[in-house]
Amino acid sequence: MSELPSLITDLALILILAGLTTLLCKKLKQPLVLGYILAGFLCGPVVNFLPTIADQENIELWSEIGVIFLMFAVGLEFSIHKLVKVGLAGILASLFEVVGMMLVGIGLGRLLGWSMMDSIFLGGMLSISSTMIAIKALEDSGLKEHKFAGYAIGTLIIEDIVAIFLMIILSTVSVSQGISGLSLLETIGRLVFYLALWLLLGIYLLPTFLNKVRSLLNDEMLLVISLGICFGMVWIAAALGFSSALGAFLAGSILAGTVHSERIEHLVAPCRDLFGAVFFVSVGLLVVPSTLAEYIIPILLITLVTIIGKIIFLTLGMMAAGKDIATSVGAAFCLTQIGEFSFIIASLGTSLAVTSDFLYPVIVAVSVITSFTTPVMIRYAEGFAGWLAKIMPAGVRDGWEKYGNNDDDSALQDSDWLAFGRSYLGTLVLHSMISLGIYMLGTNFLTGLVSQWGFGPALVCLVVELAMLPFVGQLLVFRNSYMTSLWLRGLKNRLPLLVLMILRVAVAMALLIMPLYWLLQFHSVLIGLICLGLTLLLFKFNKFTSMYLRIEARFLANFNERKLYEQRAGTTGNELRHSLNEELLVKCFRCPEEGALIGQSLQETDWGRLYNLKVIKIKRGRKHINIPEGGERLQANDLVWLLGEARDLANFSFYSAENNLLQAETADLTLKDFIAGQSDASDSEQIYCCAVQMADAPRYVGKNLRDSSLRQDWSCFLLGLERNMLPIMNPSPDMVLESGDLVWVLGGRSMGEALVAEGLV
Repeated sequence: MSELPSLITDLALILILAGLTTLLCKKLKQPLVLGYILAGFLCGPVVNFLPTIADQENIELWSEIGVIFLMFAVGLEFSIHKLVKVGLAGILASLFEVVGMMLVGIGLGRLLGWSMMDSIFLGGMLSISSTMIAIKALEDSGLKEHKFAGYAIGTLIIEDIVAIFLMIILSTVSVSQGISGLSLLETIGRLVFYLALWLLLGIYLLPTFLNKVRSLLNDEMLLVISLGICFGMVWIAAALGFSSALGAFLAGSILAGTVHSERIEHLVAPCRDLFGAVFFVSVGLLVVPSTLAEYIIPILLITLVTIIGKIIFLTLGMMAAGKDIATSVGAAFCLTQIGEFSFIIASLGTSLAVTSDFLYPVIVAVSVITSFTTPVMIRYAEGFAGWLAKIMPAGVRDGWEKYGNNDDDSALQDSDWLAFGRSYLGTLVLHSMISLGIYMLGTNFLTGLVSQWGFGPALVCLVVELAMLPFVGQLLVFRNSYMTSLWLRGLKNRLPLLVLMILRVAVAMALLIMPLYWLLQFHSVLIGLICLGLTLLLFKFNKFTSMYLRIEARFLANFNERKLYEQRAGTTGNELRHSLNEELLVKCFRCPEEGALIGQSLQETDWGRLYNLKVIKIKRGRKHINIPEGGERLQANDLVWLLGEARDLANFSFYSAENNLLQAETADLTLKDFIAGQSDASDSEQIYCCAVQMADAPRYVGKNLRDSSLRQDWSCFLLGLERNMLPIMNPSPDMVLESGDLVWVLGGRSMGEALVAEGLV
């Protein structure tokens, strides 16, 4: 019989010992990670009465795969929607903790006489709390549903992201053997750009691909494809000079937003558990009792500094976000430990050969101690918060509590400037980044393909410019309900709004100039004329707008796929859950007898373009005019029903009241309530709402809404459409209809008769 390879015997030893030690930890109600570390110690070179690992190199390779699986699993549990829900408290707390503990760790390392690299890595290891240990302690204490626990978990989500950036920074520092500000900024900038670009491409492509092959996917194929995506992203990240952990995390975070995420998590879990166990066992292999005995004082000192430092910085972060004393202290006491990310950072230092041999076992010892102290800290958090409130000066305590009244940032969220700023920056950053990505991909890949042609640079420039136009064009679109609100509510708002508009135009021009300047090196006057021509082309040629709208709809559907799927679960029939009945509102106004609008046509008022509102009914005496045409002129005492979203109706109501145009007759009603409450109208005078599958009306498919004649044919208003489960309210006239669209229309009896005649309802 041939001799077994050492890898198989090593795995047998590791898994048998890990199984026994984790059973012991389960019995003692301790985190399983401690069992794995203990198993590594028992099969390491220190313990002589048990077999020892024979091939350390192979185990290190498996442990690296374990890091990839662990980071992939972290990514699968992360989504941008979760990040948005975390709010200011989690962001501030994590930033306070990471920055504070990083500085404390560096200072403590230098105080102990350690090298600068050891001190920097120590700061990194102390910066990130352990998700596994914290959540296990909260579950065991029965406090996971408590308010402070929610903030603690939110902080852990942010820390996971910060840890990825921290590992990149530490890698950069290690390579340069020092902190170079310019090199660091360049690396972080490159990281942010590639991270965002790959995230955008992944969200656009991967869910679409998975949905195309959904009918072919069984568990085996989904597992293979998911792991292929994971290791493919690891490969790409390594090729770009980043860590494998980043690629694995990015792959998981992209898949986290798909409807397959929970199924993928379930399928990947055994692989994660197996390779993750090998990683944690490899951590235990480095534990040397003689080293721990030699460094017992630094271990105890680091443990004490970790617990006290995290309490201080996390409490300050929560306090800065306006949380009360009990919540701030409770969340801080949950996170007074280090764990898996500290091991990964320590492993990074070892693999780069920039940290001393003693640092790894020291940090493992600190992690073990803090994992035991965490449940105790959680148990005494409430008592400590009460004691702190008692000894705190009354003025400080009252100021803190008063500051904390703005919980969950509701005051900030109600600010039009904040909402406009978020939308403005999001549009600016997103479209600029996509345009830059197109430029970089075009210049890096296309230039080499056409380099032998004399007109190659001109061809590359043309392709890049045309690909960028749909996205650059969106920087020149300024219609925004919050911008309208700010513009209407004060002259003081108009100058900063104009400056921000000019800034967007300048960025758009710079993006258009870039390929012309770098690829063709045209004269500045010629570049200016070409950019002017391209800008006019954007405004006049609707093809670019419709192309962008199609791309945007696909991206948003993929980005919100999991959320839309969860919200759709349990609905029956053609129910548009998001907006139709709940978000679209109706409000009635009266035309005063001497109002400025008397005699004006609806087309002349231009409410659709200015305020994004639709006139769905005019009641003139006893006459009901449903879905009036643009030529209908307003008369004294007309009752006019306007349909739109809440912010648009609020903007119009403010402007109308300020200029004495129309008088509000009713409060805002949801469209559902309006349709149900038409008691003063006969059946022939009522307005109806229904949904039409475009697959049943193929003559409209492929046409944009402007040219589809849909309104004229059906005597209706188009309220919105649903594409790939994504509701699109008030779609642009340039949007092209697709066969899978579900179109929602509003109209009177004539609309119903037209739809029945065509067999659509």
